[in-house]
Amino acid sequence: MATGQTVAVYGAYGHTGRFVVAHLRERGFVPVLAGRDAGKLAALAREYPGLDARPAPVDDPAALDRALAGADAVVNCAGPFATTAGPVIEAALRAGIPYVDVAAEIEANADTFARYAEPARARGAVIVPAMAFYGGLGDLLATAAMGDWTSADEAHVAYGLSGWAPTAGTRLAGQVSAERRGGRRVRFTGGRLEYHTDELPVLTWTFPEPMGPRPVVGEFTMADVVTLPSHLAVPSVRTYMSTEAASGIAGADTAGPTAVDARGRSSQTFLVDVLVRSGGAERRAVATGQDIYAVTAPLAVEAVHRVLTGRTRTVGVASAGELFDAADFLDALAPHVTWKAHETTGA
Repeated sequence: MATGQTVAVYGAYGHTGRFVVAHLRERGFVPVLAGRDAGKLAALAREYPGLDARPAPVDDPAALDRALAGADAVVNCAGPFATTAGPVIEAALRAGIPYVDVAAEIEANADTFARYAEPARARGAVIVPAMAFYGGLGDLLATAAMGDWTSADEAHVAYGLSGWAPTAGTRLAGQVSAERRGGRRVRFTGGRLEYHTDELPVLTWTFPEPMGPRPVVGEFTMADVVTLPSHLAVPSVRTYMSTEAASGIAGADTAGPTAVDARGRSSQTFLVDVLVRSGGAERRAVATGQDIYAVTAPLAVEAVHRVLTGRTRTVGVASAGELFDAADFLDALAPHVTWKAHETTGA
């Protein structure tokens, strides 16, 4: 448990931000409620008497500095991260505190590595992008699956979601990413991001039981194409999405998540199956849980806890698998995430 350390949550009133605030409190941290909308912050503060609410427009450095004043760390939950990541990272660097975000936007995460790796390393700062269901969890699983391998030929991350009811924030982030790509799609092959206009194939992925073989949309590219290659020598990273989830995110009129329990989680379940190949050898790791937005909170908060307690392996901009002991981190996510490494073949 934390001992009352203060963590600013930028975008605290958003769908994921609320989960992060609640989980910080469960872990013994004191959240500071921050974000762009003063009215929404005030409403959230009424739900949490005694917590500071600090409005801060993303284009106002002085307000951001006030929002982070006295905090031990900051978690950025406010998308689109193409807009918020840079200013909040810079405020964290000025404050001398670690930064964690939950960005799923591929280009925003790539920007964070490209723009802030050197400044963060020079200051001995820790910046953790994509510390969420997309990007963070897959990276931890791939790193754990790799084990003692120093390289692999390819990595595959298959998302077996029971469905996907996207939040308004998810839709907005997707629109921003689509605009940045000029309507093109993206994949990671040959050791680099490649933009294309190819149609995405529907394939069959054999998930572990009890899910079994399911149709998936191939090259449904997620943030794993930034996090994994940032530290793993894997020239090809491909991600796949269950057709049930892909149709939910594609539907313009799909309703957002509906809470079904006291924690505010939806009924959505997930199974993430990661396969790494090297020559004729294969290694796998799989994780299961409930609600991709809710599970982002224990991922982000565990990251904050480990950074603040010195359980890190490097400084600068680093993804979860590089910064932390991947298997130990995954173990710490229980009961929110259940995971295991699968048998290897030809290893």
